Amino acid sequence: TRGSDRAAENPCRQAGAALLVGSHDFASFRGAGSAVKTNQRTLERIDVFGASGAEIRIGFEGDGFLRHMVRNLVGTLLEIGLGRRAPAWVSEVLAARDRAAAGPTAPACGLTLEFVRYAETAESAATPAP
Repeated sequence: TRGSDRAAENPCRQAGAALLVGSHDFASFRGAGSAVKTNQRTLERIDVFGASGAEIRIGFEGDGFLRHMVRNLVGTLLEIGLGRRAPAWVSEVLAARDRAAAGPTAPACGLTLEFVRYAETAESAATPAP
């Protein structure tokens, strides 16, 4: 259950994740080869479950994601969870707007897109489902 997962969580990793929630310039977490107009994104929530040394599940909900952004966020949160960096480091990484300032890119294996939610428009709300 979620409650028992939360009991074993790493409080430093949770604190680092909390600093990422909100609207920020996520340039430090953007992968090379990205041709976006803006690095500004909003993370509405980050859920972290699991203890260090065991499987860790991290869920992100936001208004959009940059190339490799989630993998780079995960790598940064793992650095904090392993005690290599303090949670406040997240603020420094965001301010740097430099990919080299963040943690390593987490491997793609194990990364799962569970769902995509689009904002409902007046037109889509008026259209009956097939």
